[in-house]
Amino acid sequence: MEKMIESILLCTAVTVISYLIGLKVFKRYQKPWLNPLYTVTVFIISMISLFHLNMKDYTSGSGVFSLLLGTATVSLAVPLYKHIKLIKKYFLVILWAVLSGTITGVATVVFLTKLLHVNREIMITLIPKSVTAPIALSISQSVGASSSLTLMFVLFSGILSLTIGPSMLKYARIKSGIAKGLALGTSAQAIGAKRAFEWGELEGAMGSIAMITAAIIMSVFAPLILYIY
Repeated sequence: MEKMIESILLCTAVTVISYLIGLKVFKRYQKPWLNPLYTVTVFIISMISLFHLNMKDYTSGSGVFSLLLGTATVSLAVPLYKHIKLIKKYFLVILWAVLSGTITGVATVVFLTKLLHVNREIMITLIPKSVTAPIALSISQSVGASSSLTLMFVLFSGILSLTIGPSMLKYARIKSGIAKGLALGTSAQAIGAKRAFEWGELEGAMGSIAMITAAIIMSVFAPLILYIY
């Protein structure tokens, strides 16, 4: 019992300290690719190696964060309630924009994996990458894919979208707050929605709604897509 408590305390401390370091680095340099979501992963791996922790022990000892992840998933309903009038006003715009973006993402994965002759296991691991991490992990586990790889692809997809997305929108001369928010929320999930809030309340609200709508669409259609292929 004491050993289990020590393991939980150590794993929690490693995670919290890594996050604080990552947050400090991000605030200092303000670079999208230094987002704590990514740098913390590097710090945790470094600290696990430093303390010679077994990965299975760390995973079991940091179970509290898995619990919080589930809570965070439920909290996604808050922006929907807060911006219900906005959703009603732009319902068709939101639906078609996010639906087309999500389907394009899935179709690209299927096309490229078929073209490059990548095995089906990798394909089903890649498919949920276009939605926020809690939902992507849930989908990945439900279809028997590798949760670890899915999370890695979600992180990579998010940071890539956040890094090049704003520049692409500027280059394409897209000035609509609705379009900018929906684009970042659909492609870069939570960190995209957060970035959209820096442009304005409308953009941020659309980013949050796009993230949630994409998660709902993927949850409904992912099993069907995987059944077909």
